[in-house]
Amino acid sequence: MSGCTAEAEARMKGITFPAWQGKHYVTLAELLVRLGSFGLDLTWRVELDEIVDPRCVEIERRSADSGMDTLTLLSLTTPFLQLIDAEACGCAGDDLVVVLTEFDSSLWDVRAVDERVLSELRHHYPGVTDL
Repeated sequence: MSGCTAEAEARMKGITFPAWQGKHYVTLAELLVRLGSFGLDLTWRVELDEIVDPRCVEIERRSADSGMDTLTLLSLTTPFLQLIDAEACGCAGDDLVVVLTEFDSSLWDVRAVDERVLSELRHHYPGVTDL
């Protein structure tokens, strides 16, 4: 997946952690909520390798245009939407500030320009390792 620019991603720090936390699956919607105020004003573009739900078509359609705001993306990913391979890129203006990548419904990679975002996720999810 390469929806976000490699150059912008190279400036970010990142973590990875299991998408399954015991019997609980961490969804994209849950991660968006965990971003808190940092993620609220971002514009999102999402790339999906597999269409696993009718909502995925709408997510792709909105991503192809000028992207969507956080609340729109949140509304399209709740209730429970498990993605297989997906990458969500959050931008503040023209600057890429966070990338949420899901691999095979088993791992989340999170890259962000703000270390506080990663600290919050490290604190909340067991099994976090640095990228």
